[in-house]
Amino acid sequence: MNMAYTKRSKDALARLVAQDIPDGAYVNLGIGQPTLVANHIPDGREVILQSENGILGMGPAPAAGSEDYDLINAGKQPVTLLPGGAYFHHADSFAMMRGGHLDICVLGAFQVSASGDLANWSTGEPGAIPAVGGAMDLAIGAKQTWVMMDLLTKQGVSKIVPQCTYPLTGLACVKRIYTDLATFAITPEGVRVVAAVDGLSHAELEQLVGLPLLKD
Repeated sequence: MNMAYTKRSKDALARLVAQDIPDGAYVNLGIGQPTLVANHIPDGREVILQSENGILGMGPAPAAGSEDYDLINAGKQPVTLLPGGAYFHHADSFAMMRGGHLDICVLGAFQVSASGDLANWSTGEPGAIPAVGGAMDLAIGAKQTWVMMDLLTKQGVSKIVPQCTYPLTGLACVKRIYTDLATFAITPEGVRVVAAVDGLSHAELEQLVGLPLLKD
């Protein structure tokens, strides 16, 4: 297989996600890679970031040495607060998530099925530490669920699968998948390739994923 392509870096991937978030959107960024999206919101675009531990109006990560560990996101990472930002009880935060008040959530994943099912809280393996957090509430409560992840596991197995084998977070909830090799959309007809990295052909991408992929 031709390997004449370069994977997207985590920051490049976060930049792609940030560019697709519309002005005025209310967005939750999940733990892990999705938190990087906050650092790449385009200048002049208002995106209101929410964290399930009770923050609305988060900004980018603080500069080194300026961290305030009383101001953290759900992943216990220090964050900043933009003018007009607010703090509130996490019960109110979950009511916001469950009540359909978020336009988009961006989550990590262990697996996404071809029909948009999401598995991201446990591998189900003995000794694995389950970490549901707000994932189930977000996946079903947000108007759109986007996933941001590496396409392949460390063993080279696709995380986009015909059916999830890990415990499910939500059914048919994922609309877009942003990965280090390509961006995908989940459609009623199947998984559609929106864009792939330069040098990676459609046939090669299909071989990596192990599923038929629709062309944009």
